[in-house]
Amino acid sequence: MPGGQLGVAVIGCGYWGKNYVRVFTELPQARLVAVCDQQPNCLQELAKRYPGVHLCSQLDEILNRDDIDAVVVCTNPHSHYSVARACLSAGKHALVEKPLTTSVAEADELSDLAQERSATLMVGHTFIYNAAIRKVKEYVEETERVYYLYSRRTNLGPIRNDVNALWDLATHDIAIFNYLLGGVPNWVNAVGAKVLRNCREDVGFVTLGYDRGVVGHIHVSWADPNKTRETVVVCSDKRIVFNDLNSVEQVRVFEKGVKSVESGEPLSYGEYRLHVRDGNILSPRIEITEPLKEQCRHFLHCIASGERPVTDGWAGGDVLRVLEAIDRSIQTTGSQMEVARNGHYARQQVA
Repeated sequence: MPGGQLGVAVIGCGYWGKNYVRVFTELPQARLVAVCDQQPNCLQELAKRYPGVHLCSQLDEILNRDDIDAVVVCTNPHSHYSVARACLSAGKHALVEKPLTTSVAEADELSDLAQERSATLMVGHTFIYNAAIRKVKEYVEETERVYYLYSRRTNLGPIRNDVNALWDLATHDIAIFNYLLGGVPNWVNAVGAKVLRNCREDVGFVTLGYDRGVVGHIHVSWADPNKTRETVVVCSDKRIVFNDLNSVEQVRVFEKGVKSVESGEPLSYGEYRLHVRDGNILSPRIEITEPLKEQCRHFLHCIASGERPVTDGWAGGDVLRVLEAIDRSIQTTGSQMEVARNGHYARQQVA
């Protein structure tokens, strides 16, 4: 670690991997040592832009270098497990793009391995490092009660050939919902359709049931000509809207709400009186930051400090538990499915 910098390698440099390459060349806490990719054209392009970075096509070259402390795994999701496992086994810290793996069992194995090796394992749920989402969480924590929340993530493609639209798009929203509510859903039901005649679902509708009766709903699609990136939280005293496509007002807060108030008086219309609150519409100031850079900065901080990442391997596994329940529900045309519990925290308490 020359000058206190952490040596970093990026494995997989497709569309999103190139962003990691750029970010780690801009962060003073890191030194981008190497990039690994199996596409010669990609390596040639990077060679022109980053002449001091070692380029290779074989993972072993990354694993055997002592000047690489941490890796970013940005390969095909189906290879995340094998690549991340090899890196953790070689003593490297690992930031893995979402989804962490394609199965809960593999995700839990990686988390256990990271813990055994005292290595940092983090998942690239980038929206959790978005300043606007963090502002939404501040408002959620202030409210008396969350009633429900919903999100829409639609566009005309891009259509992937490795995972369906729910694993590609809903992963973001599940991570956001879990972060805002501080927990995971107890059950889900979901329906999907292959409207583009693909072998994978390109549209999906998901309902999630959280503690305290909070319900969430997610709509994702690769086949919708109207691009939307919106999350809405409806509370007893406000409605909070996050619109990722509105660069001017990413968050708007409507100080309006309704809640039941117990009354000792006999009421002909029921046991409860509804209290309606009407107020202002706020557009809070959001600090201008790049979420991906904040995520990478957090990764480096956790390596240096030993702190647990906000989106650690266990959090990534929790998202996968929801996705696997969604798959089971789709296979049964929308039946309600229980979300498997994460036994990690229970094991910690016993220990």
